[in-house]
Amino acid sequence: MEAAASLLNGERAVVVMFLSRIVMYAESSVLYESLALVLLAVCALVVETRAEAPGRISSLKTRPGASCGVMLGAVTLPAVLVSKMIQQSRGYLLGEIELEELEYLKLQYWATAACCFCVLLFVAFVSKVSSASKNSLMQNCWDVKFCIICVASFTALCSLSLITTHGWGLLATLKLFYVFCHGFAAVKVIQHIIHTFFSCASIGEALLVTSGLIHYFGDMIACTVTEICRRLVSSGLVSAQFGINRSEISTIIQGTLFGLLLFPFLFKFLVRIWGHFSSSFNLDSRKYEIGRALVFYVFLSFIVIGIIPMWMQFVQEFSRHPILWIVGFVFSEPYKRLSLCIHWVGLIGVAVLRFYSISKHSKVERILLRKYYHLLAVCMFVPALIYQPMFLDLAFGAALAVFLVLEIIRIWRIWPLGQLVHKFMTAFTDHRDSDILIVSHFSLLLGCALPIWMSSQYNDRPLALFAGILILGIGDTMASMVGHKYGVLRWSKTGKKTIEGTAAGITSMLAASLSLLPLLASTGYLVTESWFPLVFAVTVSGLLEAYTAQLDNAFIPLVFYSLLCL
Repeated sequence: MEAAASLLNGERAVVVMFLSRIVMYAESSVLYESLALVLLAVCALVVETRAEAPGRISSLKTRPGASCGVMLGAVTLPAVLVSKMIQQSRGYLLGEIELEELEYLKLQYWATAACCFCVLLFVAFVSKVSSASKNSLMQNCWDVKFCIICVASFTALCSLSLITTHGWGLLATLKLFYVFCHGFAAVKVIQHIIHTFFSCASIGEALLVTSGLIHYFGDMIACTVTEICRRLVSSGLVSAQFGINRSEISTIIQGTLFGLLLFPFLFKFLVRIWGHFSSSFNLDSRKYEIGRALVFYVFLSFIVIGIIPMWMQFVQEFSRHPILWIVGFVFSEPYKRLSLCIHWVGLIGVAVLRFYSISKHSKVERILLRKYYHLLAVCMFVPALIYQPMFLDLAFGAALAVFLVLEIIRIWRIWPLGQLVHKFMTAFTDHRDSDILIVSHFSLLLGCALPIWMSSQYNDRPLALFAGILILGIGDTMASMVGHKYGVLRWSKTGKKTIEGTAAGITSMLAASLSLLPLLASTGYLVTESWFPLVFAVTVSGLLEAYTAQLDNAFIPLVFYSLLCL
Protein backbone atom coordinates (compact mmCIF):
# COMPACT_ATOMS: atom_id res chain seq x y z
CA MET A 1 0.00 0.00 0.00
CA GLU A 2 2.81 2.40 0.88
CA ALA A 3 4.60 1.55 -2.36
CA ALA A 4 1.45 2.33 -4.37
CA ALA A 5 1.01 5.61 -2.50
CA SER A 6 4.59 6.64 -3.23
CA LEU A 7 4.21 5.60 -6.85
CA LEU A 8 1.11 7.75 -7.33
CA ASN A 9 2.08 11.08 -5.83
CA GLY A 10 -0.22 14.08 -6.12
CA GLU A 11 0.75 15.07 -9.66
CA ARG A 12 0.60 11.52 -11.00
CA ALA A 13 -2.75 10.87 -9.32
CA VAL A 14 -4.24 13.93 -10.99
CA VAL A 15 -2.82 12.83 -14.35
CA VAL A 16 -4.45 9.41 -13.89
CA MET A 17 -7.80 11.10 -13.15
CA PHE A 18 -7.38 13.23 -16.26
CA LEU A 19 -6.56 10.28 -18.51
CA SER A 20 -9.30 8.10 -17.02
CA ARG A 21 -11.89 10.68 -17.95
CA ILE A 22 -10.68 10.83 -21.55
CA VAL A 23 -10.48 7.04 -21.96
CA MET A 24 -13.96 6.70 -20.48
CA TYR A 25 -15.35 8.95 -23.22
CA ALA A 26 -13.47 7.16 -26.01
CA GLU A 27 -15.58 5.39 -28.60
CA SER A 28 -14.72 2.50 -30.91
CA SER A 29 -13.56 4.94 -33.60
CA VAL A 30 -10.63 5.98 -31.38
CA LEU A 31 -10.00 2.58 -29.75
CA TYR A 32 -6.42 2.17 -30.94
CA GLU A 33 -5.56 5.76 -30.05
CA SER A 34 -6.98 5.35 -26.53
CA LEU A 35 -5.02 2.14 -25.97
CA ALA A 36 -1.86 3.88 -27.19
CA LEU A 37 -2.51 6.73 -24.74
CA VAL A 38 -2.77 4.25 -21.86
CA LEU A 39 0.41 2.52 -23.03
CA LEU A 40 2.18 5.87 -23.24
CA ALA A 41 1.09 6.73 -19.69
CA VAL A 42 2.35 3.41 -18.31
CA CYS A 43 5.69 3.79 -20.06
CA ALA A 44 6.00 7.38 -18.85
CA LEU A 45 5.25 6.33 -15.27
CA VAL A 46 7.96 3.65 -15.35
CA VAL A 47 10.49 6.01 -16.94
CA GLU A 48 9.69 8.80 -14.47
CA THR A 49 10.09 6.61 -11.40
CA ARG A 50 13.43 5.40 -12.70
CA ALA A 51 14.60 8.87 -13.75
CA GLU A 52 13.83 10.40 -10.34
CA ALA A 53 16.49 8.27 -8.66
CA PRO A 54 19.50 10.41 -7.64
CA GLY A 55 22.02 10.92 -10.42
CA ARG A 56 20.01 9.09 -13.09
CA ILE A 57 19.49 12.04 -15.49
CA SER A 58 22.05 14.50 -14.11
CA SER A 59 23.74 14.58 -17.51
CA LEU A 60 20.64 16.22 -19.03
CA LYS A 61 21.08 19.37 -16.88
CA THR A 62 17.43 20.08 -16.12
CA ARG A 63 15.98 23.05 -14.21
CA PRO A 64 17.08 22.98 -10.56
CA GLY A 65 14.34 22.39 -8.00
CA ALA A 66 11.82 20.95 -10.47
CA SER A 67 10.67 17.35 -10.60
CA CYS A 68 11.38 15.61 -13.90
CA GLY A 69 7.66 15.70 -14.89
CA VAL A 70 8.06 12.99 -17.51
CA MET A 71 4.57 11.52 -17.15
CA LEU A 72 2.76 14.86 -17.37
CA GLY A 73 4.91 16.01 -20.28
CA ALA A 74 4.48 12.76 -22.21
CA VAL A 75 0.69 12.45 -22.06
CA THR A 76 -0.55 16.05 -22.21
CA LEU A 77 -0.46 16.75 -25.94
CA PRO A 78 -1.53 13.22 -27.03
CA ALA A 79 -4.43 13.45 -24.56
CA VAL A 80 -5.46 16.78 -26.09
CA LEU A 81 -5.54 15.20 -29.54
CA VAL A 82 -7.58 12.23 -28.33
CA SER A 83 -10.10 14.68 -26.83
CA LYS A 84 -10.21 16.51 -30.16
CA MET A 85 -10.80 13.21 -31.99
CA ILE A 86 -13.69 12.39 -29.65
CA GLN A 87 -15.10 15.86 -30.29
CA GLN A 88 -14.66 15.60 -34.06
CA SER A 89 -16.28 12.16 -34.04
CA ARG A 90 -19.41 13.86 -32.72
CA GLY A 91 -19.11 16.40 -35.50
CA TYR A 92 -18.71 13.69 -38.12
CA LEU A 93 -21.84 11.86 -36.90
CA LEU A 94 -23.75 15.14 -37.14
CA GLY A 95 -22.41 15.83 -40.63
CA GLU A 96 -20.50 18.92 -39.48
CA ILE A 97 -17.07 17.76 -40.63
CA GLU A 98 -15.71 15.50 -43.35
CA LEU A 99 -14.12 12.10 -42.75
CA GLU A 100 -10.81 13.39 -44.12
CA GLU A 101 -10.50 15.87 -41.27
CA LEU A 102 -10.91 13.14 -38.67
CA GLU A 103 -8.38 10.93 -40.45
CA TYR A 104 -5.96 13.87 -40.64
CA LEU A 105 -6.27 14.41 -36.88
CA LYS A 106 -5.60 10.72 -36.26
CA LEU A 107 -2.40 10.92 -38.26
CA GLN A 108 -1.34 13.96 -36.28
CA TYR A 109 -2.08 12.09 -33.07
CA TRP A 110 0.14 9.19 -34.03
CA ALA A 111 2.94 11.53 -35.06
CA THR A 112 2.73 13.35 -31.71
CA ALA A 113 2.50 10.11 -29.73
CA ALA A 114 5.58 8.84 -31.58
CA CYS A 115 7.44 12.00 -30.55
CA CYS A 116 6.61 11.42 -26.88
CA PHE A 117 7.29 7.69 -27.05
CA CYS A 118 10.72 8.08 -28.67
CA VAL A 119 11.72 10.74 -26.16
CA LEU A 120 10.69 8.36 -23.36
CA LEU A 121 13.01 5.74 -24.86
CA PHE A 122 15.77 8.36 -25.01
CA VAL A 123 15.28 9.34 -21.35
CA ALA A 124 15.17 5.66 -20.35
CA PHE A 125 18.43 5.06 -22.23
CA VAL A 126 20.14 8.02 -20.53
CA SER A 127 18.90 6.83 -17.15
CA LYS A 128 20.09 3.31 -17.91
CA VAL A 129 23.57 4.41 -18.98
CA SER A 130 23.93 6.56 -15.85
CA SER A 131 23.20 3.60 -13.58
CA ALA A 132 24.50 0.69 -15.64
CA SER A 133 27.04 -0.39 -13.04
CA LYS A 134 24.50 -0.36 -10.21
CA ASN A 135 21.81 -2.58 -11.72
CA SER A 136 21.68 -6.32 -11.41
CA LEU A 137 21.61 -8.59 -14.43
CA MET A 138 17.98 -9.51 -13.71
CA GLN A 139 16.99 -5.85 -13.61
CA ASN A 140 18.77 -5.21 -16.91
CA CYS A 141 16.94 -8.11 -18.57
CA TRP A 142 13.58 -6.87 -17.27
CA ASP A 143 14.24 -3.36 -18.60
CA VAL A 144 15.16 -4.66 -22.05
CA LYS A 145 12.08 -6.89 -22.22
CA PHE A 146 9.83 -4.05 -21.08
CA CYS A 147 11.19 -1.69 -23.77
CA ILE A 148 10.78 -4.34 -26.46
CA ILE A 149 7.18 -5.02 -25.42
CA CYS A 150 6.34 -1.30 -25.37
CA VAL A 151 7.91 -0.64 -28.77
CA ALA A 152 6.18 -3.64 -30.32
CA SER A 153 2.82 -2.71 -28.79
CA PHE A 154 3.00 0.90 -29.90
CA THR A 155 4.05 -0.06 -33.42
CA ALA A 156 1.24 -2.61 -33.65
CA LEU A 157 -1.41 -0.14 -32.47
CA CYS A 158 -0.20 2.54 -34.87
CA SER A 159 -0.09 0.08 -37.78
CA LEU A 160 -3.56 -1.30 -37.03
CA SER A 161 -5.00 2.21 -36.87
CA LEU A 162 -3.47 3.24 -40.20
CA ILE A 163 -4.39 -0.05 -41.88
CA THR A 164 -7.97 0.21 -40.63
CA THR A 165 -8.21 3.68 -42.12
CA HIS A 166 -6.38 3.22 -45.43
CA GLY A 167 -5.88 -0.49 -45.90
CA TRP A 168 -2.45 -2.09 -46.17
CA GLY A 169 -0.56 -0.51 -49.02
CA LEU A 170 1.96 2.13 -50.02
CA LEU A 171 -0.09 4.98 -48.54
CA ALA A 172 -0.28 3.37 -45.09
CA THR A 173 3.46 2.55 -45.27
CA LEU A 174 4.33 6.16 -46.13
CA LYS A 175 2.23 7.43 -43.26
CA LEU A 176 3.87 5.00 -40.85
CA PHE A 177 7.24 6.27 -42.05
CA TYR A 178 5.98 9.85 -41.56
CA VAL A 179 4.98 9.00 -37.98
CA PHE A 180 8.33 7.54 -36.99
CA CYS A 181 10.24 10.37 -38.65
CA HIS A 182 8.54 12.56 -36.07
CA GLY A 183 9.88 10.35 -33.30
CA PHE A 184 13.45 10.55 -34.60
CA ALA A 185 13.18 14.33 -35.02
CA ALA A 186 11.82 14.70 -31.48
CA VAL A 187 14.87 13.04 -29.95
CA LYS A 188 17.18 15.36 -31.88
CA VAL A 189 15.16 18.45 -30.96
CA ILE A 190 14.95 17.70 -27.23
CA GLN A 191 18.69 17.06 -27.13
CA HIS A 192 19.25 20.45 -28.74
CA ILE A 193 16.83 22.19 -26.36
CA ILE A 194 18.37 20.66 -23.23
CA HIS A 195 21.96 21.31 -24.24
CA THR A 196 21.37 24.80 -25.64
CA PHE A 197 19.11 26.03 -22.83
CA PHE A 198 20.59 23.96 -20.03
CA SER A 199 18.99 24.27 -16.58
CA CYS A 200 16.03 26.14 -18.12
CA ALA A 201 13.41 23.37 -18.17
CA SER A 202 12.48 20.05 -16.65
CA ILE A 203 12.30 16.94 -18.81
CA GLY A 204 8.50 17.21 -18.87
CA GLU A 205 8.56 20.84 -19.96
CA ALA A 206 11.17 20.16 -22.65
CA LEU A 207 9.11 17.18 -23.82
CA LEU A 208 5.94 19.27 -24.13
CA VAL A 209 7.78 21.95 -26.11
CA THR A 210 9.44 19.35 -28.32
CA SER A 211 6.24 17.46 -29.13
CA GLY A 212 4.43 20.74 -29.79
CA LEU A 213 7.10 22.04 -32.15
CA ILE A 214 7.40 18.76 -34.05
CA HIS A 215 3.61 18.46 -34.30
CA TYR A 216 3.14 22.01 -35.53
CA PHE A 217 6.02 22.27 -37.98
CA GLY A 218 5.88 18.65 -39.10
CA ASP A 219 2.41 19.47 -40.36
CA MET A 220 3.81 22.51 -42.15
CA ILE A 221 6.57 20.52 -43.84
CA ALA A 222 4.13 17.78 -44.88
CA CYS A 223 1.78 20.42 -46.27
CA THR A 224 4.64 21.89 -48.31
CA VAL A 225 5.77 18.50 -49.65
CA THR A 226 2.18 17.63 -50.55
CA GLU A 227 1.79 20.89 -52.45
CA ILE A 228 5.03 20.22 -54.34
CA CYS A 229 3.82 16.73 -55.27
CA ARG A 230 0.45 18.09 -56.32
CA ARG A 231 2.06 20.59 -58.67
CA LEU A 232 4.66 18.25 -60.12
CA VAL A 233 2.71 15.03 -60.48
CA SER A 234 -0.88 13.93 -60.40
CA SER A 235 -0.67 11.09 -57.91
CA GLY A 236 -3.10 9.28 -55.69
CA LEU A 237 -0.42 9.31 -53.01
CA VAL A 238 -1.06 13.00 -52.48
CA SER A 239 -3.41 12.45 -49.60
CA ALA A 240 -6.45 14.56 -48.94
CA GLN A 241 -5.46 14.69 -45.30
CA PHE A 242 -3.10 17.56 -46.02
CA GLY A 243 -5.59 19.17 -48.34
CA ILE A 244 -8.09 20.12 -45.63
CA ASN A 245 -9.27 23.68 -45.57
CA ARG A 246 -6.81 26.00 -43.89
CA SER A 247 -7.61 29.60 -43.18
CA GLU A 248 -5.29 32.36 -44.36
CA ILE A 249 -4.75 33.35 -40.72
CA SER A 250 -3.53 29.90 -39.68
CA THR A 251 -1.14 29.82 -42.65
CA ILE A 252 0.21 33.27 -41.80
CA ILE A 253 0.78 32.34 -38.15
CA GLN A 254 2.37 28.99 -38.96
CA GLY A 255 4.72 30.39 -41.58
CA THR A 256 5.77 33.36 -39.46
CA LEU A 257 6.54 31.30 -36.37
CA PHE A 258 8.46 28.70 -38.35
CA GLY A 259 10.54 31.37 -40.06
CA LEU A 260 11.34 33.14 -36.79
CA LEU A 261 12.36 29.91 -35.07
CA LEU A 262 14.70 29.03 -37.94
CA PHE A 263 16.09 32.57 -38.07
CA PRO A 264 18.62 32.17 -35.16
CA PHE A 265 20.27 29.18 -36.87
CA LEU A 266 20.75 31.16 -40.07
CA PHE A 267 21.80 34.30 -38.21
CA LYS A 268 24.43 32.31 -36.30
CA PHE A 269 26.01 31.40 -39.63
CA LEU A 270 25.97 35.05 -40.76
CA VAL A 271 27.54 36.16 -37.47
CA ARG A 272 30.48 33.85 -38.12
CA ILE A 273 30.96 35.38 -41.56
CA TRP A 274 30.74 38.88 -40.06
CA GLY A 275 33.28 37.88 -37.39
CA HIS A 276 35.80 36.81 -40.04
CA PHE A 277 35.15 40.00 -42.01
CA SER A 278 35.56 42.30 -38.98
CA SER A 279 38.76 40.57 -37.87
CA SER A 280 40.19 40.97 -41.37
CA PHE A 281 39.59 44.73 -41.24
CA ASN A 282 40.52 45.08 -37.53
CA LEU A 283 37.19 46.63 -36.54
CA ASP A 284 36.88 47.71 -32.92
CA SER A 285 34.19 46.24 -30.65
CA ARG A 286 31.82 49.20 -31.14
CA LYS A 287 31.84 48.93 -34.93
CA TYR A 288 31.58 45.15 -34.70
CA GLU A 289 28.40 45.36 -32.57
CA ILE A 290 26.82 47.98 -34.85
CA GLY A 291 27.66 45.93 -37.93
CA ARG A 292 26.28 42.77 -36.33
CA ALA A 293 23.07 44.60 -35.45
CA LEU A 294 22.76 45.86 -39.02
CA VAL A 295 23.17 42.30 -40.33
CA PHE A 296 20.51 41.15 -37.87
CA TYR A 297 17.87 43.72 -38.79
CA VAL A 298 18.45 43.49 -42.54
CA PHE A 299 18.32 39.70 -42.57
CA LEU A 300 15.26 39.64 -40.28
CA SER A 301 13.44 42.02 -42.62
CA PHE A 302 14.39 39.86 -45.59
CA ILE A 303 12.99 36.75 -43.88
CA VAL A 304 9.75 38.40 -42.69
CA ILE A 305 8.94 40.40 -45.82
CA GLY A 306 10.40 38.14 -48.50
CA ILE A 307 10.94 34.47 -47.66
CA ILE A 308 8.01 33.78 -45.32
CA PRO A 309 5.34 35.37 -47.57
CA MET A 310 6.70 33.35 -50.53
CA TRP A 311 6.00 30.12 -48.63
CA MET A 312 2.53 31.36 -47.61
CA GLN A 313 1.60 32.08 -51.21
CA PHE A 314 2.97 28.71 -52.29
CA VAL A 315 0.75 26.63 -49.97
CA GLN A 316 -2.29 28.93 -49.80
CA GLU A 317 -4.19 30.91 -52.39
CA PHE A 318 -3.78 34.56 -51.37
CA SER A 319 -5.40 37.21 -53.53
CA ARG A 320 -2.47 39.54 -52.80
CA HIS A 321 0.77 39.68 -50.81
CA PRO A 322 0.13 38.27 -47.31
CA ILE A 323 1.20 41.50 -45.62
CA LEU A 324 -1.29 43.42 -47.75
CA TRP A 325 -3.86 40.73 -46.95
CA ILE A 326 -3.33 41.36 -43.23
CA VAL A 327 -3.77 45.11 -43.72
CA GLY A 328 -6.94 44.52 -45.72
CA PHE A 329 -8.27 42.12 -43.07
CA VAL A 330 -7.74 44.64 -40.27
CA PHE A 331 -9.39 47.46 -42.20
CA SER A 332 -12.31 45.32 -43.40
CA GLU A 333 -13.95 46.16 -40.05
CA PRO A 334 -11.89 49.19 -39.04
CA TYR A 335 -14.09 50.46 -36.22
CA LYS A 336 -14.20 47.20 -34.26
CA ARG A 337 -10.66 46.01 -34.93
CA LEU A 338 -8.85 49.31 -34.57
CA SER A 339 -10.84 50.00 -31.40
CA LEU A 340 -9.59 46.68 -30.03
CA CYS A 341 -6.03 47.61 -30.97
CA ILE A 342 -6.33 50.93 -29.16
CA HIS A 343 -7.86 49.15 -26.16
CA TRP A 344 -4.99 46.64 -26.04
CA VAL A 345 -2.24 49.22 -26.49
CA GLY A 346 -3.72 51.40 -23.76
CA LEU A 347 -4.04 48.54 -21.29
CA ILE A 348 -0.56 47.20 -22.02
CA GLY A 349 1.04 50.66 -21.82
CA VAL A 350 -0.52 51.54 -18.48
CA ALA A 351 0.05 48.09 -17.01
CA VAL A 352 3.69 47.78 -18.08
CA LEU A 353 4.67 51.22 -16.80
CA ARG A 354 2.81 50.73 -13.53
CA PHE A 355 3.98 47.18 -12.82
CA TYR A 356 7.57 47.92 -13.80
CA SER A 357 7.62 50.84 -11.38
CA ILE A 358 6.17 48.64 -8.63
CA SER A 359 8.74 45.91 -9.27
CA LYS A 360 11.56 48.40 -8.80
CA HIS A 361 10.29 50.33 -5.78
CA SER A 362 7.96 47.97 -3.93
CA LYS A 363 8.33 44.93 -1.71
CA VAL A 364 5.46 43.16 -3.46
CA GLU A 365 6.56 39.62 -4.32
CA ARG A 366 7.11 38.95 -8.00
CA ILE A 367 4.78 35.96 -7.97
CA LEU A 368 1.90 38.29 -7.03
CA LEU A 369 3.05 41.04 -9.37
CA ARG A 370 3.01 38.59 -12.27
CA LYS A 371 -0.58 37.62 -11.49
CA TYR A 372 -1.68 41.14 -12.40
CA TYR A 373 -0.67 40.28 -15.97
CA HIS A 374 -2.97 37.27 -15.76
CA LEU A 375 -5.86 39.57 -14.84
CA LEU A 376 -4.79 41.86 -17.66
CA ALA A 377 -5.14 38.93 -20.06
CA VAL A 378 -8.78 38.51 -19.00
CA CYS A 379 -9.56 42.19 -19.65
CA MET A 380 -7.84 42.06 -23.04
CA PHE A 381 -8.91 38.72 -24.48
CA VAL A 382 -12.44 37.96 -23.27
CA PRO A 383 -14.19 40.82 -25.16
CA ALA A 384 -12.16 40.09 -28.30
CA LEU A 385 -12.86 36.36 -28.14
CA ILE A 386 -16.61 36.94 -27.89
CA TYR A 387 -16.95 39.60 -30.58
CA GLN A 388 -13.82 39.31 -32.81
CA PRO A 389 -12.42 35.76 -32.54
CA MET A 390 -10.74 35.72 -35.97
CA PHE A 391 -8.97 39.00 -35.29
CA LEU A 392 -7.87 37.67 -31.90
CA ASP A 393 -6.32 34.65 -33.67
CA LEU A 394 -4.24 36.98 -35.79
CA ALA A 395 -3.37 39.18 -32.81
CA PHE A 396 -2.11 36.19 -30.82
CA GLY A 397 0.14 35.22 -33.71
CA ALA A 398 1.46 38.78 -34.02
CA ALA A 399 2.12 39.01 -30.28
CA LEU A 400 3.95 35.68 -30.24
CA ALA A 401 6.07 36.79 -33.21
CA VAL A 402 6.99 40.01 -31.38
CA PHE A 403 7.89 38.03 -28.25
CA LEU A 404 10.14 35.75 -30.30
CA VAL A 405 11.94 38.66 -31.94
CA LEU A 406 12.45 40.42 -28.59
CA GLU A 407 13.75 37.25 -26.97
CA ILE A 408 16.20 36.72 -29.85
CA ILE A 409 17.35 40.33 -29.46
CA ARG A 410 17.73 39.83 -25.69
CA ILE A 411 19.64 36.55 -25.95
CA TRP A 412 22.01 37.81 -28.65
CA ARG A 413 22.22 41.29 -27.02
CA ILE A 414 21.58 42.98 -30.34
CA TRP A 415 22.46 46.69 -30.27
CA PRO A 416 20.77 48.98 -29.24
CA LEU A 417 17.78 47.12 -27.76
CA GLY A 418 19.35 43.96 -26.37
CA GLN A 419 20.48 45.22 -23.00
CA LEU A 420 17.35 47.34 -22.49
CA VAL A 421 15.04 44.40 -23.20
CA HIS A 422 17.07 42.17 -20.88
CA LYS A 423 16.91 44.69 -18.04
CA PHE A 424 13.16 45.14 -18.47
CA MET A 425 12.33 41.44 -18.73
CA THR A 426 14.38 40.39 -15.70
CA ALA A 427 12.21 42.66 -13.53
CA PHE A 428 9.37 40.12 -13.88
CA THR A 429 11.24 36.81 -13.79
CA ASP A 430 11.03 34.11 -11.13
CA HIS A 431 12.86 30.87 -10.32
CA ARG A 432 11.61 29.22 -13.53
CA ASP A 433 13.37 31.79 -15.73
CA SER A 434 17.07 32.37 -16.30
CA ASP A 435 19.41 34.69 -18.13
CA ILE A 436 19.63 32.11 -20.91
CA LEU A 437 15.89 31.90 -21.56
CA ILE A 438 12.86 33.76 -20.16
CA VAL A 439 9.69 31.76 -20.79
CA SER A 440 7.01 33.19 -18.50
CA HIS A 441 5.51 35.60 -21.02
CA PHE A 442 5.54 32.89 -23.71
CA SER A 443 3.73 30.41 -21.48
CA LEU A 444 1.07 32.96 -20.51
CA LEU A 445 0.40 33.96 -24.11
CA LEU A 446 0.39 30.39 -25.43
CA GLY A 447 -1.72 29.20 -22.51
CA CYS A 448 -4.43 31.65 -23.59
CA ALA A 449 -3.96 31.19 -27.34
CA LEU A 450 -3.64 27.42 -27.82
CA PRO A 451 -7.23 26.51 -26.84
CA ILE A 452 -8.48 29.13 -29.30
CA TRP A 453 -6.20 28.00 -32.13
CA MET A 454 -7.04 24.33 -31.59
CA SER A 455 -10.77 25.09 -31.78
CA SER A 456 -10.55 26.79 -35.16
CA GLN A 457 -11.82 23.83 -37.24
CA TYR A 458 -14.80 22.40 -35.34
CA ASN A 459 -15.94 23.14 -31.80
CA ASP A 460 -19.25 22.23 -30.19
CA ARG A 461 -18.07 23.26 -26.72
CA PRO A 462 -17.77 27.06 -26.81
CA LEU A 463 -16.46 27.26 -23.26
CA ALA A 464 -13.37 25.33 -24.38
CA LEU A 465 -12.13 28.41 -26.25
CA PHE A 466 -11.90 30.23 -22.92
CA ALA A 467 -9.98 27.43 -21.18
CA GLY A 468 -6.64 29.25 -21.05
CA ILE A 469 -8.10 32.62 -20.14
CA LEU A 470 -10.24 31.16 -17.35
CA ILE A 471 -7.60 28.93 -15.79
CA LEU A 472 -4.74 31.46 -15.97
CA GLY A 473 -6.59 34.74 -15.66
CA ILE A 474 -9.09 33.72 -12.98
CA GLY A 475 -8.25 30.38 -11.33
CA ASP A 476 -4.46 30.63 -11.08
CA THR A 477 -4.58 34.28 -10.05
CA MET A 478 -7.12 33.76 -7.26
CA ALA A 479 -5.30 30.65 -6.03
CA SER A 480 -2.02 32.56 -5.73
CA MET A 481 -3.46 35.67 -4.10
CA VAL A 482 -5.71 33.89 -1.60
CA GLY A 483 -3.09 31.25 -0.86
CA HIS A 484 -0.40 33.86 -0.28
CA LYS A 485 -2.53 36.02 2.01
CA TYR A 486 -4.74 33.54 3.85
CA GLY A 487 -3.24 30.11 3.16
CA VAL A 488 -2.34 28.02 6.21
CA LEU A 489 -2.90 24.37 5.29
CA ARG A 490 -0.31 23.19 2.76
CA TRP A 491 -0.75 20.30 0.36
CA SER A 492 2.72 18.99 1.20
CA LYS A 493 5.45 19.71 3.70
CA THR A 494 7.89 20.91 1.07
CA GLY A 495 5.50 22.72 -1.29
CA LYS A 496 4.13 26.25 -1.12
CA LYS A 497 0.63 25.58 -2.49
CA THR A 498 -2.16 25.75 0.08
CA ILE A 499 -5.58 24.13 0.31
CA GLU A 500 -7.19 27.54 0.80
CA GLY A 501 -5.62 28.86 -2.39
CA THR A 502 -6.67 25.81 -4.39
CA ALA A 503 -10.23 26.05 -3.09
CA ALA A 504 -10.35 29.75 -4.03
CA GLY A 505 -9.02 29.01 -7.51
CA ILE A 506 -11.53 26.22 -8.17
CA THR A 507 -14.46 28.24 -6.81
CA SER A 508 -13.60 31.39 -8.74
CA MET A 509 -13.03 29.49 -11.98
CA LEU A 510 -16.33 27.64 -11.63
CA ALA A 511 -18.15 30.91 -10.91
CA ALA A 512 -16.51 32.61 -13.91
CA SER A 513 -17.42 29.68 -16.18
CA LEU A 514 -21.06 29.68 -15.09
CA SER A 515 -21.23 33.46 -15.51
CA LEU A 516 -19.78 33.22 -19.00
CA LEU A 517 -22.25 30.62 -20.30
CA PRO A 518 -25.31 32.96 -20.44
CA LEU A 519 -23.20 35.61 -22.17
CA LEU A 520 -22.07 33.08 -24.79
CA ALA A 521 -25.66 31.97 -25.34
CA SER A 522 -26.77 35.57 -25.85
CA THR A 523 -24.12 36.17 -28.52
CA GLY A 524 -25.13 33.19 -30.66
CA TYR A 525 -22.99 30.34 -29.35
CA LEU A 526 -24.71 26.98 -28.91
CA VAL A 527 -24.02 26.17 -25.27
CA THR A 528 -23.92 22.42 -24.59
CA GLU A 529 -21.95 22.17 -21.34
CA SER A 530 -23.51 20.37 -18.38
CA TRP A 531 -22.80 20.57 -14.68
CA PHE A 532 -20.79 17.46 -13.82
CA PRO A 533 -18.22 17.58 -16.67
CA LEU A 534 -17.62 21.25 -15.97
CA VAL A 535 -17.14 20.71 -12.23
CA PHE A 536 -14.84 17.75 -12.91
CA ALA A 537 -12.75 19.73 -15.41
CA VAL A 538 -12.40 22.68 -13.05
CA THR A 539 -11.52 20.47 -10.08
CA VAL A 540 -8.90 18.39 -11.89
CA SER A 541 -7.28 21.52 -13.33
CA GLY A 542 -7.22 23.16 -9.90
CA LEU A 543 -5.68 20.09 -8.28
CA LEU A 544 -3.04 19.89 -11.00
CA GLU A 545 -2.13 23.51 -10.33
CA ALA A 546 -1.75 22.64 -6.65
CA TYR A 547 0.40 19.55 -7.10
CA THR A 548 2.54 20.10 -10.17
CA ALA A 549 6.07 21.45 -9.95
CA GLN A 550 6.14 22.05 -13.70
CA LEU A 551 5.48 25.30 -15.54
CA ASP A 552 1.74 25.36 -14.85
CA ASN A 553 0.97 28.06 -17.44
CA ALA A 554 1.88 25.55 -20.13
CA PHE A 555 0.21 22.36 -18.87
CA ILE A 556 -2.95 23.36 -17.04
CA PRO A 557 -4.70 25.21 -19.94
CA LEU A 558 -4.22 22.14 -22.16
CA VAL A 559 -5.58 19.79 -19.49
CA PHE A 560 -8.57 22.05 -18.86
CA TYR A 561 -9.21 22.41 -22.58
CA SER A 562 -9.10 18.64 -23.11
CA LEU A 563 -11.67 18.02 -20.41
CA LEU A 564 -13.96 20.80 -21.67
CA CYS A 565 -13.90 19.31 -25.18
CA LEU A 566 -15.48 16.13 -23.80
